[in-house]
Amino acid sequence: MDTVSAARPAPRYWVHLLLLVLTVGTTFTSYLLYFHFQRPYSLGEVSPEAAFRGLSFSLSLLAILGTHEMGHYLLARWHRVETSLPYFIPLPVLGVGTLGAVIRIRDRIPNRNALVDIGAAGPLAGLVVALPVLYWGLAHSTVVDAPSIPDATFPGDGSLWVIARDVFAWVMERVTNAPPAPEEPFNGVQTLFGDSLLMQGLTRLALGPLPEGKDVLVHPVVIAGWFGLLVTLLNLMPVGQLDGGHLAYALWGRRAHWVGRAVALVLLVLTLFVTASWGLWLLVTSKLVGFGHPEVVEPQAPLSPLRKWICALCLLALIGCAMPIPLRQVLT
Repeated sequence: MDTVSAARPAPRYWVHLLLLVLTVGTTFTSYLLYFHFQRPYSLGEVSPEAAFRGLSFSLSLLAILGTHEMGHYLLARWHRVETSLPYFIPLPVLGVGTLGAVIRIRDRIPNRNALVDIGAAGPLAGLVVALPVLYWGLAHSTVVDAPSIPDATFPGDGSLWVIARDVFAWVMERVTNAPPAPEEPFNGVQTLFGDSLLMQGLTRLALGPLPEGKDVLVHPVVIAGWFGLLVTLLNLMPVGQLDGGHLAYALWGRRAHWVGRAVALVLLVLTLFVTASWGLWLLVTSKLVGFGHPEVVEPQAPLSPLRKWICALCLLALIGCAMPIPLRQVLT
């Protein structure tokens, strides 16, 4: 993702380096908190093996995110568009420890060909790193017995529809003094990662067909690569000034805002009936990113056939990364 700014401050390389170092630290600690320590979380002794796994996760994730933004940066400079180096965004404790990275584009994009080059360079460059990272991580993962996990339902357990239904039932129990429904015993909560077409293909390529009742205990870099695919998915959505929005505008001009609104409608349906977690990205795209896009300097310049093929390649990448339920929590 990129942001546009009219200011042209002198480069402050120390800021970029400091944010990178801080983000290494926050992603490292987030891995230990959410993927290494068992519940209840404890800040006990960290073994050298755990530290190595946390560092491999952190560096793999930042390599993917950094390559994504450097793709934008290099193609922007190629087209003589003034831009900043990537700013990494550390996020202590929460999530995976980062909100990703951004660059600041300080010039208008000259034409639609440049818009495609700059917009597509990020997600495609990120995939160039994410795919081999995933393959290597899967090849070094362990095949284990699959845990007993309930099948996904429709509407989804985490959908806004089911959440509202459960809240309504809870309120009615209090109003009518009805006895509460018996709670099922459970040992804890397990987080399941969504399975995209790319993840399925890479898993089969690295490990072969999994026998019935088997699952993969993944290497830490697989988790980093999975989040790389998720970032690619989110950025390739054809909305506003997201990477996919740049491509949509290059193809359809001002009519691209209708494509963005259609995507927002899909996100709304997913939020209501699949998982409420899509609601956050719906708010980001509709309220923060918006559906509009600034005009290029030379709007009449034609879009070359090569750039249309690049847009088609990005569409395939979007389909390959798509997962209706990115994260699912189940009681075990």
